[in-house]
Amino acid sequence: MTDIIPEFSRPVPLARLGSAPFRQQIEATPGEREKLSRRFDLLALVRLTAAVELRRQGDELIVLDAAYEAEFVQSCVATLEPVADAISERFLLVYGPAEAEQQETGWLPDEAAFEQLNGDVIDIGEAVAQELSLSLPVLPRHPEARIDGETPVESFGTFASLAHLKQRRED
Repeated sequence: MTDIIPEFSRPVPLARLGSAPFRQQIEATPGEREKLSRRFDLLALVRLTAAVELRRQGDELIVLDAAYEAEFVQSCVATLEPVADAISERFLLVYGPAEAEQQETGWLPDEAAFEQLNGDVIDIGEAVAQELSLSLPVLPRHPEARIDGETPVESFGTFASLAHLKQRRED
């Protein structure tokens, strides 16, 4: 059995983590962006960068605090035209043994997710890639895309599209 190497792999050995936080800036290469584009069904991943910090929290837990930025192009679900977009997000992951997930971790913010620590390495690149995949628009739509004569998406405010649908149901 062979281990699959992620497209954007930046492994950090746990032995490198001391009492001071470990910080690293990472950026996907053109080849990595191309592979990630295929994995996430993107037309292109133009840019992916991240500032990552790993720090120990007690004896068993390690906190990954990261901020990333990505520029990408997806296909419009209505017209298949290219839709360019960008994301700038921050996330927290807590790594530890499986039994640590059940323990009280009151010091953690609500948005932190728990990841079971397997082995003696944390792949910060794969963590960023996974978070990007969760943040991508599920149904990208070109601003001028129309279905059956509806008003272009750009004409709507934040909740105006819901009001438009409600109005159509009442007519």
